[in-house]
Amino acid sequence: MGKLIIRKASVKDAEGKGYVHYQSWIETYTGLFPDESLQSLTLEGSVKLAKDYPENTYVAIVDGKIIGFSCYLESRDEDLEDTGEIMAIYILKEYQNLGIGKKLMEVCYKELSKYSKRSVWVLGCNTKSLGFYERQGFVADGKTKMLHGKEVIRMIKRM
Repeated sequence: MGKLIIRKASVKDAEGKGYVHYQSWIETYTGLFPDESLQSLTLEGSVKLAKDYPENTYVAIVDGKIIGFSCYLESRDEDLEDTGEIMAIYILKEYQNLGIGKKLMEVCYKELSKYSKRSVWVLGCNTKSLGFYERQGFVADGKTKMLHGKEVIRMIKRM
């Protein structure tokens, strides 16, 4: 792997971020979500989302190519107070298990430092992601919701 750069994203990063978002969903969720859910995704839609919402995002870059990103914000859950949320973290499969996810989480933690807790929603059947968040100190708090017919679990980390 070449030199890793992590920096705040801008609208100029939309193509790369959109590609990572789209490709990561295909790589990660094939077999976990129904095929029709994945077939409804498009690269164009992911790029448009990245253009429309560039704020609160960090990108991970290797050899001039965006290979991952993370997004954060104040928790959207009404039952949580004083909580920042890691809204998304995606890394292309070939760059996983290299410590990049941890670095992307760390920059989000810094941005969310005014909050006493962090939250994240994780697909319950995605054992790899559940393990990643557990190693980061997150614990399931019992709150769940459904996404594309699958259970998503909320995890909390106290700072």
